[in-house]
Amino acid sequence: MKLSVRMVAVAAVLATAACAPQTSGNSSSDKDEKTGTLRVWLFQEVNNQPKEKVVDSVLADFEKEHEGTEVTVEYIPVETRAQRIKAAFNDPKSAPDLIEYGNTDTAGYVKDGGLADVTEDFGAWDEAKDTDPTARQSVTVGGKIYGVPYFVGVRALYYRTDVFEELGLDVPKTQAELIATAKEIRAARPELYGLAVGGAYTYGAMPFIWAHGGELATGKGGSYAAAIDSAAARKGIEAYTSLFGDDNCPAAKCAAMTGNDTITAFAAGKAAMAIGGDFSHAAVEAGKVKGTYAVAPLPGLKAGSIAPAFAGGNNLGVLKSTTHRTLAVDLMKRLASKEAQGKLFEAMGFLPTFSDVRQQVAAKEAFVKPFVATLAADTKFVPASPAWAQIDAGQVLPTMFQEVVSGKKDVDSAAADAAKKMNEAFGSAG
Repeated sequence: MKLSVRMVAVAAVLATAACAPQTSGNSSSDKDEKTGTLRVWLFQEVNNQPKEKVVDSVLADFEKEHEGTEVTVEYIPVETRAQRIKAAFNDPKSAPDLIEYGNTDTAGYVKDGGLADVTEDFGAWDEAKDTDPTARQSVTVGGKIYGVPYFVGVRALYYRTDVFEELGLDVPKTQAELIATAKEIRAARPELYGLAVGGAYTYGAMPFIWAHGGELATGKGGSYAAAIDSAAARKGIEAYTSLFGDDNCPAAKCAAMTGNDTITAFAAGKAAMAIGGDFSHAAVEAGKVKGTYAVAPLPGLKAGSIAPAFAGGNNLGVLKSTTHRTLAVDLMKRLASKEAQGKLFEAMGFLPTFSDVRQQVAAKEAFVKPFVATLAADTKFVPASPAWAQIDAGQVLPTMFQEVVSGKKDVDSAAADAAKKMNEAFGSAG
């Protein structure tokens, strides 16, 4: 058996994306070949090696059981997924058979006609009955299922126990204390970011908006209107953007930072705090701060409260254009199986989507508790509209944050402009 997991050259990737036509055929393949090469796109993590090992073990068994079949895996950057995957939908010949995708992208990808309906396959999968209902909802559009949940994720507050002990600080119990503590650390230890934040870190900013009672949008059933410019949302934006400056995280360096960038800074010992997910655990453990950090729920406005967190996570889906549908569905189930998800948790800290498996890992690992507590407190999701993929790809919210922290616009005008762009997207989505 030949194990053929390999990275595709970046130059070839860019050339493929650049050559993709701009109009989508969205056609289903009439082929279902039982041998040949399957192409898989998975997301690149901050520390990708542990993930690769888990994936490699799954592929080894898969290739052994499917003689004449091999799999190539490409790990793509999360930040450029929208362009890459849309190009794949438009050009079936260069498209992968199976992709990892963010759960916020489901509705948009289904509208684009890129994902295969796997409702019957999911129903026939014995392990599916233990899937968390929220995770199952993340692959469901219009009553049909377009993939399988891969992992769930929420974010909490990573903090340096050594720095807090040195400065005699308590773990912040409110959002106001969090901001004040970040600035106190920066004043005492100017070589550190108090709290690493990023202007391109949408999901790190959302808890500030939600904690103040703000919403991204209002509506349901596919009909939404932006609410990012409401008074409550603007208070959250103001709170988050107050963390960009020389007294915490200088705008010149932090305005362009993504979520991965903030975790990289924390893991490297350059920040005293960071907002990171359960899925960030492996990267932090592999960094310089190993043994000198802890995790607590991100505080809300009142002492003892937990800020609402984005109910994140990723799914796996088969592309409608695949010429290896049966093989792709089988591989999808194997990669997202209970066994594989348990190994992903051990390797990366990704929380399983199966309720029984999640209970098992929470009982064994203390670091999971703050994330489980956050899941139990209050989680929120982005608007369940195809427009969200457009809003996300268009960097509408990062642009808003960056305009504020750069001083180009005040909170009111930046939020108003963002709301206008969101409403245009909602309108175009129908």
